[in-house]
Amino acid sequence: MDSSINHERPPYGLLAVLMVAAFIAFLNNTLLNIALPSIMDDLEVGPSTVQWLTTGFMLVNGVLIPTTAFLIQKYSVRKLYIAAMGLFLLGTVLAGFAHEFPLLLAGRMTQASGSAILMPLLMNVMLVSFPVEKRGAAMGVFGLVLMGAPAIGPTLSGYLVEHYGWRMLFHFVTPIAVIVLLLGIFLIKDKKERLNIKLDYFSVLLSSIGFGGLLYGFSSAGNKGWDSPYVYGTIAAGVIALTWFILRQVYQDTPMLNFKIFKYPMYALSISISMVLTMAMFSGMLLLPIYVQTIRGISPLDAGLMLLPGAILMAVMSPITGKLFDKYGGRILAIVGLAITVVTSYLFSKLTMDTSYTELIILYTVRMFGMSMVMMPVSTNGLNQLPAVYYPHGTAMNNTLQQVSGAIGTALLVTIMSNRAESRGIELGNVAMKNAASSGAQPTAEQVAQLKEQITMQATLDGINFAFFVSVFIAALALVMAFFIKRAKQEEDIIGKKTDGGAVMPKLAGNN
Repeated sequence: MDSSINHERPPYGLLAVLMVAAFIAFLNNTLLNIALPSIMDDLEVGPSTVQWLTTGFMLVNGVLIPTTAFLIQKYSVRKLYIAAMGLFLLGTVLAGFAHEFPLLLAGRMTQASGSAILMPLLMNVMLVSFPVEKRGAAMGVFGLVLMGAPAIGPTLSGYLVEHYGWRMLFHFVTPIAVIVLLLGIFLIKDKKERLNIKLDYFSVLLSSIGFGGLLYGFSSAGNKGWDSPYVYGTIAAGVIALTWFILRQVYQDTPMLNFKIFKYPMYALSISISMVLTMAMFSGMLLLPIYVQTIRGISPLDAGLMLLPGAILMAVMSPITGKLFDKYGGRILAIVGLAITVVTSYLFSKLTMDTSYTELIILYTVRMFGMSMVMMPVSTNGLNQLPAVYYPHGTAMNNTLQQVSGAIGTALLVTIMSNRAESRGIELGNVAMKNAASSGAQPTAEQVAQLKEQITMQATLDGINFAFFVSVFIAALALVMAFFIKRAKQEEDIIGKKTDGGAVMPKLAGNN
C-alpha cells in the first residue's frame, strides 16, 4: 500500500458507490431473518435446515474474509468491486427464483461470497482516503450507512413478506444491485501495478478449516448441544487448523493474513474489545426477540418495530460519535458507552411476564445508544496505529474475528439460556408436584396442561434473564479493557521489511 497517498481529494463518489453496495448487502442480510418461518412453510423444511441460510452465510464469510488481505494487495479496487457485486447479484437472482431449498441455499452462499469481499474493500479504501485526524468522521458516516440497514430491515421485511411473499425480498434488492454494479463499472477507474505475490493455497485450506470449523461448531452448539461430536469435533479441527495456519503465516515473508499486526498494542486492544462487545451485543439481538415473541406473544412486525428506535438512534449517532472521536479520542467514548451497556444489560436481566412494551423500547434504545459510542471509535483507533502497508490485513482480521466472536457469543448465550431454563423447569415442576400432593386434590388434564405451559414460560424467562446477567460480565470485561485505550498514532513498519502491496487511491472517471 502506498503510504504517501494524497489525502487532499478523497474519492467521495467512489466511497458513495461502495457504501450503497455495502448497504444493500447488509440490508439483504437483515431482511431474511424475519422471513425464515415463511420459507420453512413454503419450501417444507424444518428449523434445523432453514438455519443453514444464516449459518452457511457465516461460513462463507469466515472462509473468504481472511483471503481479502491478499486480494486487496493483488487486484485493483475496480476488479474486486465488479467481482464482488457480480457474485452478490448472481446469488440474489438465484435465491429470488429458487423453488427448492438447495437452490436457495446456493444463492445465499453466492451472495455471501460477494459481500465478504465488499466490506474489507470499503474499509480499506476509507483508510487510505483520509488522514488519521479525519478518519473518525469518515468512519462515522460509514457507520450511519451500515446501521441504517438494521434500522429499516425488520419493518421492511415484515411488510414485503406479508404482502408479496419472501421471494420479493430478493426481487426488491436485484434492480438496486444492477444499478450499483453498473455505476461501479463506469465510475471506478483505478490503476494498479502488477504485484509479484502468489496465493498460498495451503494457507487458504488451513484458514477455511480453521475459521469454518470454529464458526460451524459454535453455531451448531445451540441446536445440537455441546456433547455432539459434530460440535466438539469441528471446533477441535478448527483449533488445530487455525493454530497451524497462524504459525505458517508468522514464518512466511508474504503471509496471506499477517498476525504480526497484533504487535501493535492499540490494534490488539481494539480488536479484543470489539470481540467481547460483539458477544455481549448478541444477547440483545438473540434473547429479546425470543422474549417478546415466545413469552409475551408479540407479533414479528411489532417486535421489529420495537427494535426500530434503537437502530435509528444508533445510525444517527454514528457520524456524531465519529466527530467526537476525532476531537476527544476513543477512550472516553468507549468508557461511557460500555458503562451504559453494562447497566442496561443488568436491567434486561430483570424482565418479568408483564414488563411493558414502552419500557422494552426505551431500554433497548438506550442500550443501542451506548453501543453506538463504542464499536466504530474503538475499531478506528486500533486501525489508526497500523502502518498503511498493513491496512488490508487489519480490516480482514477485524471482519473475520467479529464473525467468529458473533458465533461464539450466540452459542454461549443459547447454551446458558437453555441449561438454565431446563434446570429451572425441573425445580418448578418438583414444587408443583409437592403442592399437588400436599393438597390431596387430583388436578384435571386441562389444569395439568395449563400448569406445564406456565412452568415452561417461567423457566424460559428465567433462562433469558440469566443469559442477560452473564452478558453483564462480558460487557464489564470490555469496560475494564477500555480504560487502557490511548489515542493511536500511525506508526512506521516496526515489524519487518515493508512490502509494496496494497491498493492505490482509486479514481473516478473524469478525475485527475
